[in-house]
Amino acid sequence: MDVRPDPFAAAAAEERRAMVRAIVAGGALTDPAWRDAFEQVPRHLFVPYYFVDGGRERLWCEDPDPDRRARWLRGAYEDGPLATRIRDGALISSSSQPSLMARMLEELDVREGQRVLEIGAGSGYNAALLAHRLGDDAVTTVDLDPEITESARRHLAAAGHHPAVITGDGARGCPERGPYDRIIATCTLPCVPGAWLEQCVPGARILAPFATGLIALRVRETGHGRCAEGRFLHTAAYFVPLRGAATAPDRRPRTGTVPRHVGGNDLFRFLLALTGDTLDPREALSLWERERHPGRERFGITVEHGRQWAWLDDPEGPYAWPLPTA
Repeated sequence: MDVRPDPFAAAAAEERRAMVRAIVAGGALTDPAWRDAFEQVPRHLFVPYYFVDGGRERLWCEDPDPDRRARWLRGAYEDGPLATRIRDGALISSSSQPSLMARMLEELDVREGQRVLEIGAGSGYNAALLAHRLGDDAVTTVDLDPEITESARRHLAAAGHHPAVITGDGARGCPERGPYDRIIATCTLPCVPGAWLEQCVPGARILAPFATGLIALRVRETGHGRCAEGRFLHTAAYFVPLRGAATAPDRRPRTGTVPRHVGGNDLFRFLLALTGDTLDPREALSLWERERHPGRERFGITVEHGRQWAWLDDPEGPYAWPLPTA
């Protein structure tokens, strides 16, 4: 029997290999197991359509125009985020930039036999990568929106993976599937949900977007309950906000004008986002200059005894700012 190669499958495989090469060239995917996951899991199955040009145009896998279909496939494997769901003009779900996903998964520091909770199912692609590495039974992904979880479940099944996909408030975690060795969030937090700590084993690692960075927390057991502490990675990260009833309210709007000469500086903007309304822009600028433009990795977060705070250099040092609690 003459079995001819599928030209679409060959094109998708070549695009996937090119994406992986680009990620490796950028310094990520140093772990062979994660490189294998990115080489094997087909991202295009998780983004059958996505929006470009600020949401004004949709690219679709079944577009009757072959040139637009080819453009859709190329875009599915470009190293950039893809807007997958827009509601009333607002982005509510996306497929994250693959190189950032790779860095986050490597920083999660998983081991065989560990259980992972993902907050924010998105397209299902990140859960598929985790399931490829750890197995379906080890992975739980949660999202508030039933349309998102249903589509993620379909995408995962099409790729041959069946982790637990739960519709629920991610800030509350998923206690019935715990305890967890790792928690990874793909949405920006206003605070660290206390429920997550209670669903972790001692020594668990939590990796989540916060302000415009990524915080890596280690959970520990004390005589007064679970606590967590850790520093930010140097990497910038921009995600859609965590949604749900259990999230803390946003802090009050900042007053004052951001000085023009630092207004576009990414690290200064991180400081403003992290400290919220506890520092006005002039106070933040004074700190910024006094500490010689500190990078993200000098900042951290501590969660203990019903309170949490951000800090510079030392949790007990002179620079600390209270965070909301949930």
